[in-house]
Amino acid sequence: MPLPQRVAIIGAGLIGRAWAIVFARAGCDVTLYDANPEITRNAHDAVLKEVGAAEERVRLADSLAAALDRADFVQENTPETLESKLGIFAELDKLASLDAILASSSSAIVASRFTKDLHGRQRCLIAHPVNPPHRIPLVELVGAPWTSADTIERARATYAAAGQVPIVVKREIDGFILNRLQAVLLSEAFRLVEEGYVSPQDLDHALKDGLGLRWAFMGPFETIELNAPGGIPDYCRRYGASLAALSGADESIYRSPKLDSILGQWSRTPDAQEIAAKMRWRDRRLGALRAHLKAQPS
Repeated sequence: MPLPQRVAIIGAGLIGRAWAIVFARAGCDVTLYDANPEITRNAHDAVLKEVGAAEERVRLADSLAAALDRADFVQENTPETLESKLGIFAELDKLASLDAILASSSSAIVASRFTKDLHGRQRCLIAHPVNPPHRIPLVELVGAPWTSADTIERARATYAAAGQVPIVVKREIDGFILNRLQAVLLSEAFRLVEEGYVSPQDLDHALKDGLGLRWAFMGPFETIELNAPGGIPDYCRRYGASLAALSGADESIYRSPKLDSILGQWSRTPDAQEIAAKMRWRDRRLGALRAHLKAQPS
């Protein structure tokens, strides 16, 4: 699917200007609007500084209506309050082209809470980035119960074409995916330090010089597939009980039938030879990453 021709960035703070960089860098015409004109001007300067050849593709708008004129994709980045989202989405739904996608960068408020009464609610969704989105490509796509499948697919294709890595959250959940994972890890990190098991500095080393190195290019499922000769099922047989005990989780998540459901979605069962080849690939990637990190200033 081709990129949208014209993208409206509504709310031009740090996240808004980063999205403007993403879309301008991808070749889209970008219109910036913020209720505070000074923020709009500062964002414009920041985008041009980052994307030097984009001056002819990035313009400022002095009103919401002007920003939405002919826009076929809208990225909203206004304050993270329900009142703000209700107000701005009512305006977006009224003023934007009928086939324009309306995406919110909300990091905490699910779309059903502010799109329920909109005429065009089927074209609304959350597109939650990781700060800063022009440097970290992940974007979580979360529809409301009434968001159309076509909207999700068009948004997914748009972000992918702009160089992002979209993931689809299948149904609404508070915190989406990344923040829920981060919340569990941070809570345990704070507990371990506060209870005197480790210093905060050494805990950071456990992540950046341990898990973080693997997680820079592999997720947890891909990681554990390589940590037992028989892949994920073998890993769960060996370590499921201890993982559940350490985390307080229900051990049944590591056994059938729940494990079968997960493996069905993973949809691959590599043999020992494939696992060995993937381990060699992992080791090469780790070696390259370590060499890169060592070459950087401390």
